[in-house]
Order: sequence, then C-alpha cells, then structure tokens
Amino acid sequence: MTTTITLDDIRAAAVRISRIAHRTPVMISKTFNAATGVEVHFKCENFQRGGAFKIRGASNFIFSLTPEQLRAGVVAVSSGNHAQAVAIAAREVGASATLVMPTDAPKTKIEATRGYGADIVLFDRMRERRDDVVARVAGERGGVVVPPFDHPWIAAGQGTAAIELLEEVPDLDALIAPVGGGGLISGCATAAKALRPGIHVYGVEPELASDTWQSLRQGERIEIPPPETIADGLRTTRPGEVTFPIIQRLVDDIVLVSEQEIKDAVKFLLTRLKILVEPSGAVGAAALLTGKLPRTVRRAGVILSGGNVDYDQLAAM
Repeated sequence: MTTTITLDDIRAAAVRISRIAHRTPVMISKTFNAATGVEVHFKCENFQRGGAFKIRGASNFIFSLTPEQLRAGVVAVSSGNHAQAVAIAAREVGASATLVMPTDAPKTKIEATRGYGADIVLFDRMRERRDDVVARVAGERGGVVVPPFDHPWIAAGQGTAAIELLEEVPDLDALIAPVGGGGLISGCATAAKALRPGIHVYGVEPELASDTWQSLRQGERIEIPPPETIADGLRTTRPGEVTFPIIQRLVDDIVLVSEQEIKDAVKFLLTRLKILVEPSGAVGAAALLTGKLPRTVRRAGVILSGGNVDYDQLAAM
C-alpha cells in the first residue's frame, strides 16, 4: 500500500464516486463575513449523502475493492458518519456491512446506520480500544476493514471536496477543515496545494481532542486518552500513520477551539445562516468567529463536514 496520494489519485476518485456522492453547494453569508472580517465560502458537506463528507472516502475505498473482496463484505468502526457512509456504499454494490460503533455515539447516527441495512456491534470506547474491537469483529465475521481515515483511498476520496470547492471559488487564500484522524484535511490539502500552490491550509481541532496539534509540535504521532468532546466525529486519539506525514508536509497549522466556542458556532450557523451543522463540522467556523486564524486570511474556504446531530444534544447547547 502506498502511503501518499496525488492530485491524479483524487481526480480518479472523483470519477469513481460520482455515481453516489453529491456535489454539495458552496454558501456565503454577509452576516458571518461581517462578524469575522473574512470573506468565507462554506463547502456544505452537511448536505452530502449520509449527512457528511465521509461518503466520499468510504465509497472510493469500497468501489476500489475486487468482486471477491466485496462478496466477503466490509467491516468498519465509527462514531457515526463513517458508519453511515460505509453502509450506504456497501448497499450500492450489494455487499454486507458490519459497523462497530461506540455506545455513546449519537442515537441518530446509530439508527441511521442500521436503517441503511448494516449490522451494528456496540463497544465501550472508554474501556476498549476501537482498533482491537474492529479487528476482533473482522476476524470473527470476515470481511474487508474500511478504515475511517488512515488509507490513501480514503484520503483521496475526501480530497474531492477541495477540488469541487476550488473549481467554484478558485482564488481562495486559505482552506480550513476539521481534523480528526486526518483523512479529510490530508486529502484536501493535497488537492488544494496542487491546484493553488500559494494557498494556506489550516486544520481545527477541539481543545479536548488535540492529538494532531500536539503531534505537529512534537514532530511525531502522539496518542491521547479517549477525548470527551462534544465533537464526536473528532474523538480520535492519534493521527493516522498515512495522514500525519501529509499533514506535516502540507498543512500550515492546526488551531484549537473550546467546547463553548464550538457550541456557539453551531448556534450561529443555525440561527443566522439557517443551516444545521454538527459540532465536528462547525469547528472551522468557530476558529474564524473567535479570531484564531492568522489575520492574513482574507478569503477562505471552510468545509462544514457534516450535519448529523441528535435533537437532544442540539437542544442542550
């Protein structure tokens, strides 16, 4: 397996996934621009199939498998968005799907995944390592493991979001994306830097889930305890083996936002832009609203990575 991706890989992925992934809209808000002093173009992956960008990487991976591999089915671990994406893509090609999900994943994500025809296996993320659980389940049931982020096929699929954004708004000076395991930002940074070499790429993490921020500053992959952040899609404990070197090479910096700043961003996007964005997807907006990005950022593309949030969680913000 190669550990790098190219613009050609991402373009090939765009063709491969075109039968299933939506080309999501790009939105602007004068109110948001006035609040931040930045001209912001939101890539709305909250309107994507399955409610998040994850369908891009999952379908690129699954559509790249051989017929023999597909007959064995697929297995994946996820708090929700990757789970839904794997279930949708597997159903598209007639493959069975088993999804390993934490017991504290949002109920809407668990039920949506089950609704797409997947079999669900729950685990306690505070007591069990997710990689160990998915390895055990795959060993018991068979099937190809579809990684949530740490694979070139996954990162290449996620990078198609940046190609679409830059085709629509080519003269951005910055691209801003959430960071969990790094699949989205590594794919998008690869595409963005190839298409527009002068662009700056910034990632955003919750303060409570700062594994990539710490890893960049230490110069190596740092593992943290399971984080208790509201941004459930960013609860990774260590950046990927494939994704981290790409982040080191192509991402200008990672900034951190607090739990309250994330909640405030979700509420701002809902009440002022009238769009529902989950906490994981709102971290880029939070970084801009709190002035945490360099003042040189004047025209930015922000990936709103998903919109899957429990009603109860939303009401509590």
